[in-house]
Amino acid sequence: MAYSQNPNLPQVRYKAVELVKYRGWSIRKAARYFGFSHCAVRLWLKRKPEYGPYGRLVISTLSSRPYSHPRTLSPEIVSRILDIRAERNQCAEIIHHRLLGEGITISLSSVKRTLKRCGIRKFSRWKKWHQYPPRPLAGYPGQLVEIDSMFDGRLDGRLSAYVLLDVCSRWGYALPTIRVNSRLSVRFIGQAQIATPFSFKTLQSDHGSEFSKWFTKVVEYQGIQHRHSRVRKPTDNGHVERFIQTLQKDCLSRIPRTLRSWRKEIPEFLRYYNLERPHMGLSYQTPMQVVKSY
Repeated sequence: MAYSQNPNLPQVRYKAVELVKYRGWSIRKAARYFGFSHCAVRLWLKRKPEYGPYGRLVISTLSSRPYSHPRTLSPEIVSRILDIRAERNQCAEIIHHRLLGEGITISLSSVKRTLKRCGIRKFSRWKKWHQYPPRPLAGYPGQLVEIDSMFDGRLDGRLSAYVLLDVCSRWGYALPTIRVNSRLSVRFIGQAQIATPFSFKTLQSDHGSEFSKWFTKVVEYQGIQHRHSRVRKPTDNGHVERFIQTLQKDCLSRIPRTLRSWRKEIPEFLRYYNLERPHMGLSYQTPMQVVKSY
């Protein structure tokens, strides 16, 4: 990787060299003029100019990557990694475990980098690579609807719920359930579409297993687009995450943690949230008032 990403720096280097070579400037004067050290200008004078964009002479930026590393793996260790891999085509974790058993102490990352450098480590052909089309603008209700699932309690007595929020009108919907999976996600979308006063155009979810490839195919067959939030971008689904916090704070924390209580109290809270509760982000309007304005 280059030590500078400034696209104009190669031209600046050549201008400094040009002032010294062809205009009689001293090295220190040119260095002070451009704000560099005189040692840098002296090194630029020793380099051969190249032709850059539009036929201009430039002094290109060199990579700062070192030629070698003091802790690089020896050829014997690299050869042993490749030999173990060639035996049964085992993964990097197994290779790392076998190397430790042989007394070769290296990190798992070193094994993975070695396999990748040699072109051996490949990703699974079953892995789903998500596309990230441009995020649609929430110009009207239903144009962008964020969905997610939430969990409460320990694994043995955990309660779950699907949550949905329209970004434009802040219309919210939730459905308690015992577990989550792709089929229940499709059923939730169907029930939410019946309850909401507008139709869905685009659904946005995270990368959970309940929003898998099968879920995408089913909702797209129904005429609804499905997109995933970007990895390590928590703000992409920020509206529905904030709605989950409001649901937990204003409703779930005040009632018994049972499925029966959730099924009774969550619809009552949603009626208050969508019809009576003013939102500061909507100029103190309720979601229903925003929906009726379109």
